[in-house]
Amino acid sequence: MSNTTQIIYTKTDEAPALATYSFLPIIEAFTKPSGIEVISKDISLAGRILALFPDYLKPEQQVADALTELGQLAKTPEANIIKLPNISASVPQLKAAIAELQSLGYKIPNYPSNPITDEEKDIQNRYNKVKGSAVNPVLREGNSDRRAPKSVKNYAKKNPHSMGVWSANSKTHVATMQHGDFYSNEKSITVANPTDIKIEFVNSKGDTTVLKDKFPLLAGEIIDATLMSKKALLNFLDTQIKDAKEKNVLFSLHMKATMMKVSDPIIFGHAVTVFFKDVFEKHGVVLKELGVNVNNGFGDLIAKIQTLPQDKKEAIETTIKSSFENGPAVAMVNSDKGITNLHVPSDVIIDASMPAMIRTSGKMWNAEGKLQDTKAVIPDSSYAGIYQATIEFCKENGAFDPTTMGTIPNVGLMAQKAEEYGSHDKTFEIQEDGIVQVVDNSGNILLQNNVEKGDIWRMCQVKDAPIQDWIKLAVTRARATNTPAIFWLDKNRAHDAEIIKKVNTYLPNFDTNGLDIQIMAPKEATLFTLKRLKDGEDTISVTGNVLRDFLTDLFPILELGTSAKMLSIVPLMNGGGLFETGAGGSAPKHVEQFIEEGHLRWDSLGEFLALAASLEHLGETCNNPKALILAETLDDATDKFLDKDKSPSRKVGELDNRGSHFYLALYWAQALAAQTKDAELKNKFGKIAEEMQSKEAVIIKELNNAQGKPVAIGGYYEPNETLVVNAMRPSKTLNAIIDSIS
Repeated sequence: MSNTTQIIYTKTDEAPALATYSFLPIIEAFTKPSGIEVISKDISLAGRILALFPDYLKPEQQVADALTELGQLAKTPEANIIKLPNISASVPQLKAAIAELQSLGYKIPNYPSNPITDEEKDIQNRYNKVKGSAVNPVLREGNSDRRAPKSVKNYAKKNPHSMGVWSANSKTHVATMQHGDFYSNEKSITVANPTDIKIEFVNSKGDTTVLKDKFPLLAGEIIDATLMSKKALLNFLDTQIKDAKEKNVLFSLHMKATMMKVSDPIIFGHAVTVFFKDVFEKHGVVLKELGVNVNNGFGDLIAKIQTLPQDKKEAIETTIKSSFENGPAVAMVNSDKGITNLHVPSDVIIDASMPAMIRTSGKMWNAEGKLQDTKAVIPDSSYAGIYQATIEFCKENGAFDPTTMGTIPNVGLMAQKAEEYGSHDKTFEIQEDGIVQVVDNSGNILLQNNVEKGDIWRMCQVKDAPIQDWIKLAVTRARATNTPAIFWLDKNRAHDAEIIKKVNTYLPNFDTNGLDIQIMAPKEATLFTLKRLKDGEDTISVTGNVLRDFLTDLFPILELGTSAKMLSIVPLMNGGGLFETGAGGSAPKHVEQFIEEGHLRWDSLGEFLALAASLEHLGETCNNPKALILAETLDDATDKFLDKDKSPSRKVGELDNRGSHFYLALYWAQALAAQTKDAELKNKFGKIAEEMQSKEAVIIKELNNAQGKPVAIGGYYEPNETLVVNAMRPSKTLNAIIDSIS
């Protein structure tokens, strides 16, 4: 793995994984003549699950722990990793993957929701390692540099995506808590010296329970402690449900239950319980006996009552119907199938769902399949204001115009599990009234919060070195682009106040002469940025980890119509590079269409962009001029690909993902044939380009003929490799050309 001529290409899940079976052979073929080895590493949900349980599997079924391997590689200068979108598994997804693997003959254990024995606790602890954002914190040993490449931005201006028409009278708004939430209760300190800390709970009797045993802190590390009050949350949800009914707007809950895998499913469950209050009051005993877990969404209740005798089932369904009739209309994930916003926690992810709603004039789909104004419920107020500010801006100024608007790159603090996304193992649902305290190895209480039963308490942290690297990256990007850079930090939030101290301390260490670098609270920064965006001006957003995730969906979806077309580079702190390929939120729908119709509409543009950046990095760090030529010509090919509009169509029988890969390969070969820096590559790919061009009609016919009928792939989480290869490489003519490159 230390071979510096290697690029690691990750195998992940769903549509990106299917696309990899088509695109990876092209990558391997085009890079082979330059002495570059492309290695595939399986970090899919299924692969990560199997890696957890070697003791349950036959020797031939055991798999390597690729994620741990790559986590170690990411800390070295040799790292060059292309990371595709992966499933951040909710519990329902995790259980579905387990069931599928069991059906394929892998004798792994079931997920124990309520472990009792030591064995069950061990099994749950293992599975918890793959829940939520299990991949990103391991690989992200650097901060994020995310932006829309010039070619993509130019394409969006020439071919603007649709934007809904905003009305000044729109009733759409964001509802968020005014007290009792994570923002309101946060406490934060910077640790002066290295120490070990532990998290303890002390009940009203003075009995102490260790929630998390000692773990180290470095000098200069920032730690936070905060809580979400259950009482305040329930009151807030009840008020918003009633208000949505009164205002005749859709009730829509927007959470991050995949990434915030401990706190947000609990909050989601409370929303289900409050919305269907009558159901749980009248049928609570039966539902408890069935093992209904509201943290898995309303869909868990629906699934489990199917096992009841008909009369009991109908009684519950009658109460459910009454709850829908007496409550507000609920935003729908799938109106045709009756899947509401409250059915599955992983169906509505805030960073994708809120921008999509804003792009569609602030409306979401109702049960009749029509768009309707919406109450977007975001319980924690830490970042809810950015969406409300955007909605207010659109009401006043109308929809953005993709042909004239600017662009908003992002420099994101995320290295070494920075901030909220690193808090999973330090988040707890409190079982009784008491105090949670963070204690150092000298017995000093660093932070403490009074808590009540049912509250959600969490601690998060960010190390000093990543903050310094983040500030440096922000200055570097501002200098390189001569663009204003705004640190989105709120002096009234405890955590941000500590970060601001560090920005003020470290910023003078860098040359900022002539640069426009400011600190603004998120709402203020949103309005400043939106005005510039509408006027066609660019602004760099410099943010923490969660806000990075939110903004790198919000602005790209408005600018480009999708966040999948962003270039996402992570300059690793020890010199390597991680290249991410965009968002995968729509991947499940793409798989569904592929299985039903044989048409994969996944757009691999993000992979094209990441590969070019990866090759450029390899060329520069390894003094490989051929890699630099591959990067330059791939960029040229991508420009041509966009200009000729060869992205996948949504309709069966038209160009899909496999056809788009052919055209990218054709244009890449043509660019290599046209360049004059390397005669060997010019001659080799000149012949390839000629053959592809001459056989274009045959290849496209073979690819399109593979569509229009159901496709068997042998599994959703662990598809059969032979079946997928056959499905994703259906053109014998193209395969022969690609396989002939040496």
